[in-house]
Amino acid sequence: MPIDPGESILSAAARIAARQVTSERLTLAALERIAARNPVLNAFITVTADLALSQARDADREIARRGPRGPLHGIPISFKDLIDVAGVPTTAASRVLRDHVAAADAPIVARLREAGAVFLGKTNLHEFAFGTTSEDSAYGPVRNPHDPARSPGGSSGGSAAAVMDGQGHASIGTDTGGSIRIPAAACGCVGLKPTLGELPVEGIVPLSWSLDHVGPIARSVGDAWVLYDAMRGAPRLVAPGARGGAVRPPRVGALGGYFTELLEPEVRAAFERALRRLAEAGARVEPREVAGASRTSGTYLRIQLPEATAYHAATLEREPGSYTPPVRSRLEMGRDVTAVEYVTARRDAAALRAEVHGALAGCDLLAVPTLPILAPRLGSASLDLAGEGVPVRALMLRLTQLFDVTGHPAISLPCGHGPSGLPVGLQLVGRLDATPALLEAAWWCERVLG
Repeated sequence: MPIDPGESILSAAARIAARQVTSERLTLAALERIAARNPVLNAFITVTADLALSQARDADREIARRGPRGPLHGIPISFKDLIDVAGVPTTAASRVLRDHVAAADAPIVARLREAGAVFLGKTNLHEFAFGTTSEDSAYGPVRNPHDPARSPGGSSGGSAAAVMDGQGHASIGTDTGGSIRIPAAACGCVGLKPTLGELPVEGIVPLSWSLDHVGPIARSVGDAWVLYDAMRGAPRLVAPGARGGAVRPPRVGALGGYFTELLEPEVRAAFERALRRLAEAGARVEPREVAGASRTSGTYLRIQLPEATAYHAATLEREPGSYTPPVRSRLEMGRDVTAVEYVTARRDAAALRAEVHGALAGCDLLAVPTLPILAPRLGSASLDLAGEGVPVRALMLRLTQLFDVTGHPAISLPCGHGPSGLPVGLQLVGRLDATPALLEAAWWCERVLG
Protein backbone atom coordinates (compact mmCIF):
# COMPACT_ATOMS: atom_id res chain seq x y z
CA MET A 1 0.00 0.00 0.00
CA PRO A 2 1.22 3.58 -0.64
CA ILE A 3 2.62 5.72 2.15
CA ASP A 4 0.46 8.69 3.12
CA PRO A 5 2.72 11.48 4.48
CA GLY A 6 -0.21 12.71 6.59
CA GLU A 7 -1.08 9.32 8.12
CA SER A 8 -1.69 9.24 11.87
CA ILE A 9 0.27 7.11 14.32
CA LEU A 10 -2.86 5.14 15.14
CA SER A 11 -3.47 4.35 11.46
CA ALA A 12 0.16 3.44 10.79
CA ALA A 13 0.27 1.26 13.92
CA ALA A 14 -2.81 -0.65 12.76
CA ARG A 15 -1.21 -1.22 9.35
CA ILE A 16 2.04 -2.44 10.96
CA ALA A 17 0.11 -4.82 13.20
CA ALA A 18 -1.82 -6.14 10.18
CA ARG A 19 1.46 -6.63 8.24
CA GLN A 20 0.29 -4.20 5.55
CA VAL A 21 3.41 -2.06 5.91
CA THR A 22 6.77 -2.38 7.63
CA SER A 23 8.52 0.05 9.91
CA GLU A 24 11.43 0.08 7.46
CA ARG A 25 9.11 1.20 4.65
CA LEU A 26 7.59 3.97 6.81
CA THR A 27 11.05 5.10 7.88
CA LEU A 28 12.44 5.14 4.35
CA ALA A 29 9.44 7.20 3.22
CA ALA A 30 10.04 9.71 6.04
CA LEU A 31 13.77 9.94 5.23
CA GLU A 32 12.99 10.45 1.55
CA ARG A 33 10.56 13.21 2.46
CA ILE A 34 13.18 14.88 4.68
CA ALA A 35 15.78 14.70 1.90
CA ALA A 36 13.38 16.30 -0.57
CA ARG A 37 11.86 18.96 1.69
CA ASN A 38 14.50 19.92 4.25
CA PRO A 39 16.26 22.20 1.74
CA VAL A 40 12.98 24.13 1.55
CA LEU A 41 11.74 24.13 5.17
CA ASN A 42 15.00 23.61 7.13
CA ALA A 43 13.11 21.63 9.76
CA PHE A 44 16.00 19.29 10.68
CA ILE A 45 19.47 20.09 12.00
CA THR A 46 20.63 16.45 12.27
CA VAL A 47 19.16 13.47 10.41
CA THR A 48 20.03 10.10 11.98
CA ALA A 49 19.27 7.93 8.96
CA ASP A 50 21.50 4.99 9.94
CA LEU A 51 20.11 4.87 13.47
CA ALA A 52 16.53 5.13 12.21
CA LEU A 53 16.89 2.33 9.66
CA SER A 54 18.61 0.09 12.22
CA GLN A 55 15.80 0.68 14.73
CA ALA A 56 13.16 0.11 12.05
CA ARG A 57 14.65 -3.21 10.97
CA ASP A 58 14.93 -4.32 14.60
CA ALA A 59 11.27 -3.35 15.08
CA ASP A 60 10.19 -5.35 12.06
CA ARG A 61 12.04 -8.45 13.28
CA GLU A 62 10.56 -8.17 16.78
CA ILE A 63 7.05 -7.51 15.48
CA ALA A 64 7.30 -10.54 13.18
CA ARG A 65 8.25 -12.72 16.16
CA ARG A 66 6.09 -11.39 18.97
CA GLY A 67 3.82 -8.66 17.61
CA PRO A 68 4.13 -4.93 18.38
CA ARG A 69 4.93 -3.69 21.88
CA GLY A 70 2.32 -0.98 21.43
CA PRO A 71 1.18 1.71 19.02
CA LEU A 72 4.58 3.45 18.84
CA HIS A 73 6.52 0.33 17.90
CA GLY A 74 8.17 1.04 14.54
CA ILE A 75 6.80 4.61 14.22
CA PRO A 76 9.32 7.24 12.99
CA ILE A 77 9.49 10.42 15.12
CA SER A 78 11.91 13.28 15.77
CA PHE A 79 13.13 15.38 18.70
CA LYS A 80 13.65 19.10 19.13
CA ASP A 81 17.39 19.67 19.25
CA LEU A 82 17.38 20.55 22.94
CA ILE A 83 16.67 16.95 23.91
CA ASP A 84 19.50 14.46 24.46
CA VAL A 85 19.60 11.30 22.34
CA ALA A 86 22.61 9.17 23.20
CA GLY A 87 25.45 9.53 20.69
CA VAL A 88 23.72 12.33 18.74
CA PRO A 89 24.66 16.04 18.83
CA THR A 90 22.50 18.35 20.93
CA THR A 91 23.12 21.84 19.53
CA ALA A 92 20.13 23.88 20.76
CA ALA A 93 20.51 25.58 17.33
CA SER A 94 23.51 27.49 18.70
CA ARG A 95 27.21 27.73 17.98
CA VAL A 96 27.70 27.59 21.75
CA LEU A 97 26.97 23.82 21.69
CA ARG A 98 28.45 23.11 18.27
CA ASP A 99 30.70 20.31 19.64
CA HIS A 100 28.32 18.78 22.18
CA VAL A 101 27.29 15.12 21.75
CA ALA A 102 24.86 13.60 24.23
CA ALA A 103 26.30 10.86 26.43
CA ALA A 104 22.91 9.38 27.36
CA ASP A 105 19.23 9.55 26.50
CA ALA A 106 17.01 12.04 28.29
CA PRO A 107 14.47 10.07 30.40
CA ILE A 108 11.62 10.81 27.98
CA VAL A 109 13.80 9.60 25.08
CA ALA A 110 14.60 6.39 26.96
CA ARG A 111 10.88 5.81 27.48
CA LEU A 112 10.12 6.36 23.79
CA ARG A 113 12.99 4.06 22.85
CA GLU A 114 11.49 1.40 25.12
CA ALA A 115 8.10 1.91 23.43
CA GLY A 116 9.78 1.04 20.12
CA ALA A 117 9.74 4.45 18.41
CA VAL A 118 12.19 5.04 15.55
CA PHE A 119 14.40 8.14 15.83
CA LEU A 120 14.70 10.18 12.62
CA GLY A 121 16.84 12.99 14.03
CA LYS A 122 16.87 16.39 15.71
CA THR A 123 14.76 19.34 14.60
CA ASN A 124 15.66 23.01 14.21
CA LEU A 125 14.44 25.64 16.67
CA HIS A 126 14.81 29.20 17.85
CA GLU A 127 18.26 29.30 19.46
CA PHE A 128 18.14 27.87 23.00
CA ALA A 129 14.31 27.97 22.71
CA PHE A 130 14.53 31.72 23.38
CA GLY A 131 12.09 32.99 20.74
CA THR A 132 8.75 32.45 19.06
CA THR A 133 9.55 32.45 15.32
CA SER A 134 12.35 29.87 14.86
CA GLU A 135 14.31 32.32 12.72
CA ASP A 136 17.24 33.04 15.10
CA SER A 137 19.15 29.79 14.66
CA ALA A 138 22.79 29.06 13.90
CA TYR A 139 21.45 26.72 11.20
CA GLY A 140 19.15 29.22 9.51
CA PRO A 141 15.43 29.88 9.89
CA VAL A 142 12.73 27.24 9.83
CA ARG A 143 9.96 27.89 7.29
CA ASN A 144 6.24 27.27 7.47
CA PRO A 145 5.04 24.37 5.25
CA HIS A 146 1.93 26.38 4.28
CA ASP A 147 4.03 29.33 3.09
CA PRO A 148 7.85 29.20 3.27
CA ALA A 149 7.95 33.00 3.53
CA ARG A 150 6.27 32.73 6.92
CA SER A 151 7.35 31.59 10.36
CA PRO A 152 6.31 28.14 11.58
CA GLY A 153 6.12 29.56 15.10
CA GLY A 154 8.56 28.74 17.83
CA SER A 155 10.52 27.78 19.52
CA SER A 156 9.69 24.19 18.44
CA GLY A 157 9.23 25.36 14.86
CA GLY A 158 11.22 22.57 13.23
CA SER A 159 9.18 19.93 15.05
CA ALA A 160 5.82 21.36 13.95
CA ALA A 161 6.98 22.00 10.37
CA ALA A 162 8.30 18.44 10.11
CA VAL A 163 5.08 16.89 11.43
CA MET A 164 2.82 18.98 9.21
CA ASP A 165 4.97 18.27 6.15
CA GLY A 166 5.04 14.50 6.62
CA GLN A 167 8.69 14.35 7.73
CA GLY A 168 7.90 11.71 10.33
CA HIS A 169 4.70 10.95 12.22
CA ALA A 170 5.34 13.12 15.29
CA SER A 171 7.97 15.12 17.13
CA ILE A 172 8.82 15.98 20.73
CA GLY A 173 9.11 19.66 21.64
CA THR A 174 9.48 21.86 24.69
CA ASP A 175 7.27 24.63 26.02
CA THR A 176 8.28 27.43 28.40
CA GLY A 177 6.06 30.26 27.14
CA GLY A 178 4.10 28.46 24.42
CA SER A 179 6.82 26.78 22.36
CA ILE A 180 4.81 23.61 21.61
CA ARG A 181 1.39 25.21 21.18
CA ILE A 182 2.49 28.26 19.15
CA PRO A 183 4.11 26.27 16.30
CA ALA A 184 1.33 23.68 16.41
CA ALA A 185 -1.16 26.48 15.77
CA ALA A 186 0.98 28.20 13.14
CA CYS A 187 1.49 24.95 11.20
CA GLY A 188 -1.93 23.35 11.73
CA CYS A 189 -1.17 20.34 13.93
CA VAL A 190 -1.75 19.30 17.57
CA GLY A 191 0.58 20.33 20.39
CA LEU A 192 0.26 19.21 24.02
CA LYS A 193 1.84 20.85 27.09
CA PRO A 194 1.09 18.58 30.07
CA THR A 195 0.88 19.78 33.66
CA LEU A 196 4.10 21.39 34.90
CA GLY A 197 6.41 18.72 36.33
CA GLU A 198 4.39 15.80 35.01
CA LEU A 199 7.06 14.71 32.50
CA PRO A 200 10.78 14.78 33.40
CA VAL A 201 12.90 17.51 31.79
CA GLU A 202 16.29 16.08 32.76
CA GLY A 203 18.53 15.67 29.74
CA ILE A 204 16.92 18.70 28.07
CA VAL A 205 18.80 22.00 27.70
CA PRO A 206 16.85 24.35 29.98
CA LEU A 207 15.44 27.75 29.18
CA SER A 208 13.79 28.46 32.54
CA TRP A 209 13.94 25.57 34.98
CA SER A 210 10.81 26.52 36.92
CA LEU A 211 8.68 26.95 33.76
CA ASP A 212 10.03 24.33 31.30
CA HIS A 213 7.70 21.61 29.99
CA VAL A 214 8.18 18.84 27.41
CA GLY A 215 5.46 17.32 25.25
CA PRO A 216 4.38 15.95 21.87
CA ILE A 217 3.55 17.60 18.56
CA ALA A 218 1.42 15.30 16.40
CA ARG A 219 -1.28 15.14 13.72
CA SER A 220 -4.19 14.32 16.01
CA VAL A 221 -5.22 14.35 19.64
CA GLY A 222 -5.14 10.55 19.66
CA ASP A 223 -1.54 10.53 18.44
CA ALA A 224 -0.53 13.12 21.06
CA TRP A 225 -2.21 10.95 23.69
CA VAL A 226 -0.23 7.85 22.66
CA LEU A 227 3.04 9.81 22.85
CA TYR A 228 2.11 11.40 26.19
CA ASP A 229 1.41 7.99 27.71
CA ALA A 230 4.74 6.61 26.52
CA MET A 231 6.61 9.68 27.78
CA ARG A 232 5.14 9.28 31.26
CA GLY A 233 6.12 5.63 31.31
CA ALA A 234 2.66 4.16 30.67
CA PRO A 235 2.80 3.11 26.99
CA ARG A 236 -0.68 1.85 26.26
CA LEU A 237 -3.38 2.74 23.75
CA VAL A 238 -5.83 4.84 25.72
CA ALA A 239 -7.34 7.16 23.11
CA PRO A 240 -11.13 7.00 23.56
CA GLY A 241 -11.71 6.19 19.90
CA ALA A 242 -9.62 3.05 20.29
CA ARG A 243 -11.06 1.84 23.59
CA GLY A 244 -14.70 2.43 22.66
CA GLY A 245 -17.39 4.15 24.70
CA ALA A 246 -18.90 7.59 24.45
CA VAL A 247 -17.23 10.77 25.69
CA ARG A 248 -19.68 13.30 27.09
CA PRO A 249 -19.67 16.83 25.71
CA PRO A 250 -17.47 19.02 27.92
CA ARG A 251 -18.38 22.15 29.85
CA VAL A 252 -16.31 24.89 28.20
CA GLY A 253 -15.34 28.24 29.68
CA ALA A 254 -14.70 30.66 26.80
CA LEU A 255 -12.10 33.15 27.99
CA GLY A 256 -12.83 36.77 27.12
CA GLY A 257 -11.48 40.14 28.18
CA TYR A 258 -7.70 40.22 27.84
CA PHE A 259 -7.78 37.04 25.73
CA THR A 260 -9.96 38.46 22.96
CA GLU A 261 -8.90 42.12 22.98
CA LEU A 262 -6.18 41.71 20.33
CA LEU A 263 -7.16 39.20 17.65
CA GLU A 264 -6.73 39.32 13.91
CA PRO A 265 -10.18 39.19 12.27
CA GLU A 266 -9.51 35.74 10.75
CA VAL A 267 -8.57 34.34 14.16
CA ARG A 268 -11.60 35.88 15.87
CA ALA A 269 -13.94 34.49 13.22
CA ALA A 270 -12.46 30.97 13.45
CA PHE A 271 -12.57 31.00 17.27
CA GLU A 272 -16.18 32.14 17.41
CA ARG A 273 -17.16 29.62 14.74
CA ALA A 274 -15.47 26.82 16.72
CA LEU A 275 -17.33 27.77 19.91
CA ARG A 276 -20.64 27.74 18.02
CA ARG A 277 -19.93 24.31 16.58
CA LEU A 278 -19.01 22.91 20.00
CA ALA A 279 -22.22 24.32 21.48
CA GLU A 280 -24.32 22.93 18.62
CA ALA A 281 -22.79 19.50 19.27
CA GLY A 282 -23.82 19.57 22.92
CA ALA A 283 -21.03 21.33 24.79
CA ARG A 284 -22.06 23.86 27.42
CA VAL A 285 -20.17 27.05 26.52
CA GLU A 286 -20.17 29.98 28.90
CA PRO A 287 -17.99 33.09 29.35
CA ARG A 288 -15.08 33.11 31.77
CA GLU A 289 -12.45 35.67 32.80
CA VAL A 290 -9.01 35.63 34.41
CA ALA A 291 -8.91 39.05 36.01
CA GLY A 292 -5.13 39.24 36.40
CA ALA A 293 -4.24 37.97 32.93
CA SER A 294 -2.73 41.31 31.92
CA ARG A 295 -0.03 40.75 34.58
CA THR A 296 1.16 37.61 32.84
CA SER A 297 3.93 39.04 30.68
CA GLY A 298 5.63 40.96 33.47
CA THR A 299 5.42 38.01 35.84
CA TYR A 300 6.75 35.64 33.20
CA LEU A 301 9.70 37.82 32.22
CA ARG A 302 10.82 38.39 35.83
CA ILE A 303 11.01 34.61 36.26
CA GLN A 304 12.17 33.43 32.85
CA LEU A 305 14.83 36.06 32.10
CA PRO A 306 16.99 35.66 35.23
CA GLU A 307 16.71 31.87 35.17
CA ALA A 308 17.86 31.78 31.54
CA THR A 309 20.67 34.24 32.21
CA ALA A 310 21.87 32.24 35.21
CA TYR A 311 22.15 29.09 33.09
CA HIS A 312 24.07 30.92 30.35
CA ALA A 313 26.19 33.16 32.63
CA ALA A 314 29.54 31.48 31.97
CA THR A 315 29.25 31.15 28.18
CA LEU A 316 27.64 34.57 27.87
CA GLU A 317 30.74 36.01 29.50
CA ARG A 318 33.23 33.77 27.67
CA GLU A 319 31.87 33.75 24.12
CA PRO A 320 29.03 36.24 23.64
CA GLY A 321 29.64 36.25 19.88
CA SER A 322 28.58 32.61 19.64
CA TYR A 323 24.93 33.60 20.25
CA THR A 324 22.68 35.16 17.64
CA PRO A 325 22.42 38.89 18.49
CA PRO A 326 18.67 38.88 19.39
CA VAL A 327 19.06 35.93 21.76
CA ARG A 328 22.21 37.40 23.33
CA SER A 329 20.36 40.68 23.88
CA ARG A 330 17.48 38.94 25.69
CA LEU A 331 19.90 36.96 27.85
CA GLU A 332 21.67 40.15 28.85
CA MET A 333 18.32 41.62 29.94
CA GLY A 334 18.13 38.98 32.66
CA ARG A 335 21.04 40.61 34.48
CA ASP A 336 18.81 43.58 35.29
CA VAL A 337 16.10 41.63 37.15
CA THR A 338 16.60 42.04 40.91
CA ALA A 339 16.17 39.32 43.51
CA VAL A 340 13.18 41.18 44.94
CA GLU A 341 11.54 41.30 41.49
CA TYR A 342 12.18 37.59 40.97
CA VAL A 343 10.72 36.58 44.34
CA THR A 344 7.72 38.87 43.84
CA ALA A 345 7.10 37.32 40.42
CA ARG A 346 7.11 33.83 41.92
CA ARG A 347 4.47 35.01 44.41
CA ASP A 348 2.45 36.59 41.57
CA ALA A 349 2.62 33.30 39.66
CA ALA A 350 0.92 31.54 42.58
CA ALA A 351 -1.84 34.18 42.54
CA LEU A 352 -2.36 33.70 38.79
CA ARG A 353 -2.52 29.94 39.32
CA ALA A 354 -5.35 30.44 41.79
CA GLU A 355 -7.17 32.72 39.32
CA VAL A 356 -7.02 30.13 36.54
CA HIS A 357 -8.20 27.51 38.99
CA GLY A 358 -11.14 29.77 39.82
CA ALA A 359 -11.97 30.29 36.16
CA LEU A 360 -12.18 26.51 35.77
CA ALA A 361 -14.81 26.19 38.52
CA GLY A 362 -17.85 24.49 37.01
CA CYS A 363 -15.99 23.82 33.73
CA ASP A 364 -14.04 20.91 32.31
CA LEU A 365 -11.76 23.19 30.32
CA LEU A 366 -11.10 26.76 29.21
CA ALA A 367 -11.01 27.75 25.53
CA VAL A 368 -9.03 30.56 23.90
CA PRO A 369 -7.26 31.03 20.57
CA THR A 370 -3.71 29.70 20.68
CA LEU A 371 -2.30 32.57 18.63
CA PRO A 372 -4.00 35.96 18.23
CA ILE A 373 -2.51 36.22 14.72
CA LEU A 374 -1.91 34.03 11.69
CA ALA A 375 1.67 32.86 11.09
CA PRO A 376 3.70 36.05 10.55
CA ARG A 377 6.13 36.64 7.73
CA LEU A 378 9.74 35.89 8.59
CA GLY A 379 11.51 39.07 9.57
CA SER A 380 8.37 40.84 10.80
CA ALA A 381 9.17 42.80 13.96
CA SER A 382 5.65 44.12 14.59
CA LEU A 383 2.11 43.90 13.28
CA ASP A 384 -0.62 46.52 13.12
CA LEU A 385 -3.43 45.38 15.38
CA ALA A 386 -6.18 47.54 16.88
CA GLY A 387 -4.62 50.59 15.25
CA GLU A 388 -1.16 50.25 16.72
CA GLY A 389 2.06 48.39 16.03
CA VAL A 390 2.48 45.46 18.42
CA PRO A 391 5.72 43.41 18.63
CA VAL A 392 5.35 39.99 17.01
CA ARG A 393 7.06 38.25 19.93
CA ALA A 394 4.61 39.75 22.44
CA LEU A 395 1.64 38.80 20.26
CA MET A 396 2.75 35.22 19.80
CA LEU A 397 3.24 34.70 23.55
CA ARG A 398 0.16 36.64 24.60
CA LEU A 399 -2.33 33.76 24.92
CA THR A 400 -0.04 30.86 25.84
CA GLN A 401 2.49 31.98 28.45
CA LEU A 402 -0.05 32.31 31.29
CA PHE A 403 -0.47 28.54 31.38
CA ASP A 404 3.30 27.98 31.63
CA VAL A 405 3.36 30.39 34.57
CA THR A 406 0.46 28.57 36.27
CA GLY A 407 1.43 25.07 35.12
CA HIS A 408 -2.02 24.07 33.85
CA PRO A 409 -2.09 21.49 31.02
CA ALA A 410 -2.96 22.97 27.64
CA ILE A 411 -3.37 21.66 24.11
CA SER A 412 -3.66 23.37 20.73
CA LEU A 413 -5.66 21.80 17.93
CA PRO A 414 -6.65 23.14 14.50
CA CYS A 415 -10.00 24.93 14.32
CA GLY A 416 -10.04 26.32 10.80
CA HIS A 417 -8.14 28.52 8.35
CA GLY A 418 -8.06 32.15 7.37
CA PRO A 419 -8.93 33.20 3.80
CA SER A 420 -5.23 32.88 2.97
CA GLY A 421 -5.28 29.18 3.91
CA LEU A 422 -3.14 29.70 7.01
CA PRO A 423 -4.32 27.62 9.99
CA VAL A 424 -5.87 28.87 13.24
CA GLY A 425 -5.36 27.04 16.54
CA LEU A 426 -7.85 26.51 19.38
CA GLN A 427 -6.21 26.25 22.80
CA LEU A 428 -7.93 24.16 25.50
CA VAL A 429 -6.75 24.38 29.10
CA GLY A 430 -7.46 21.77 31.76
CA ARG A 431 -7.15 21.36 35.50
CA LEU A 432 -3.81 20.85 37.18
CA ASP A 433 -2.73 17.19 37.21
CA ALA A 434 -5.64 16.26 34.92
CA THR A 435 -3.93 15.96 31.53
CA PRO A 436 -5.80 12.73 30.61
CA ALA A 437 -9.14 14.46 31.24
CA LEU A 438 -8.02 17.36 29.03
CA LEU A 439 -7.03 14.93 26.29
CA GLU A 440 -10.42 13.21 26.47
CA ALA A 441 -12.24 16.52 26.14
CA ALA A 442 -9.89 17.64 23.34
CA TRP A 443 -10.54 14.38 21.50
CA TRP A 444 -14.28 15.13 21.60
CA CYS A 445 -13.70 18.69 20.38
CA GLU A 446 -11.47 17.48 17.56
CA ARG A 447 -14.19 15.10 16.37
CA VAL A 448 -16.70 17.96 16.29
CA LEU A 449 -14.40 20.45 14.58
CA GLY A 450 -13.19 17.95 11.98
